[in-house]
Amino acid sequence: MTSPLRRLTLGLLASAALLAGPAQAADKLPVTASFSILGDLVAVVGADRVRVLSLVGPDEDAHVFEPRPADAKTILQSRLLVINGLGFEPWAQKLAKSAGYKGDTVIASKGVKPRAMHGDKGLGHGHEHADPHAWQSPNNVAQYVRNITAALIKVDPAGSDTYGANRDAYIRELQSLDAWIRTQLASIPAPQRKVITSHDAFGYFAAEYQLRFLAAQGVSTESAPSAKEVGELVRQIKREKIRTVFVESMSDPKLVAQLAKDAGASVGGSLYSDALSAANQPGSTYLLMMRHNVTQLVQGMKQN
Repeated sequence: MTSPLRRLTLGLLASAALLAGPAQAADKLPVTASFSILGDLVAVVGADRVRVLSLVGPDEDAHVFEPRPADAKTILQSRLLVINGLGFEPWAQKLAKSAGYKGDTVIASKGVKPRAMHGDKGLGHGHEHADPHAWQSPNNVAQYVRNITAALIKVDPAGSDTYGANRDAYIRELQSLDAWIRTQLASIPAPQRKVITSHDAFGYFAAEYQLRFLAAQGVSTESAPSAKEVGELVRQIKREKIRTVFVESMSDPKLVAQLAKDAGASVGGSLYSDALSAANQPGSTYLLMMRHNVTQLVQGMKQN
């Protein structure tokens, strides 16, 4: 049997552990990221020194996100706000301003060369604007990581060595990812490097690795193609002998299913574009997301 003294000692130790947990959590730097991919990058660089919350979580769409009162509270409790920029989440800075946020804000895409979206390259757009999906290139993400690291060091100078070491290690992983992607795509002849997706989110990926992406929707999932535009896309799929059409994790699969049916193509695996997956799915981190997407794309393009 356990003695009364031992029971008392164990009880005190348990109480101390319960008290220590919140204290240790409170010591972590609170950071808010606008959406899940940025949240993952902050978590990698910050590791145990940060507590990061993403306003738009896994499998959620930042294009149509509507902030809630609780999100304003989350930002107010943060020391750093991380946003993508390039017009991806205009609601984020508006939310911070309306909440009275006084902390630091970092635009993760700062220093990335924006890709212009033209009306003749994305259905439903008759003007030119910046494509915000810069994270689809691992080389751009290396710049994201540098910007995030600099912002964390500014807010938490004591963690400089940790943040710098994590940055360098992760950039090496991004370089390995880039090399792996090039090796995978080398098996696909240039004429076959054509892809149909539900949403125009892969422009940076296409430019980096010499692929052609066509999308039923424009750069935002809010836009919807007209019947005429869908008809044009179906004719193009047939003309270019594209055999696989891909749906994205956040998009309504009905449009892609109809495209595939009308064009005599098959529906390929799901791609992750603007959000990570849940933890039990194959796109739960940026590195896993990219490897999953490339594997699916290669399998589909081999059928062209």
